Amino acid sequence: MIVQFLLSMTATASFAVLFNAPKEQFLTNALTGALGWISYLIFCALGLKTTSASLAAAFCLTIISRMFAAYFKCPATLYLVTGIFTLVPGSGIYYTSYYFIMNETQLSAAKGIETFQIAGAIAVGILFGFSIPQKLFHK
Repeated sequence: MIVQFLLSMTATASFAVLFNAPKEQFLTNALTGALGWISYLIFCALGLKTTSASLAAAFCLTIISRMFAAYFKCPATLYLVTGIFTLVPGSGIYYTSYYFIMNETQLSAAKGIETFQIAGAIAVGILFGFSIPQKLFHK
């Protein structure tokens, strides 16, 4: 789990560089993505399915982003956009396209539906995280 934590930090920091985030926030961005990924792994270990674990991890990631935003007086999207990188179902998108190109319509449809469910769960998790009043994060 430590290796995954470090690798997700590295991937998120690289994504922060790509998105031209402020240099002084690279470590915080990396930590946000790593905590989001670790929360996903924990929810999977607790027995949640991929979609439910993605929802819960996106919620945790949004809360972490809002806490860092309040502490550093920056927009929450600075941390959320880079941190969500670890949760995005990139392999699902790839395999949906791959199966489609290989004319495996059944597999393409199944993988596409699963990917859409995960992406929707991430969006709902972010929505739930932003529904918490902002004043709770300034204490």
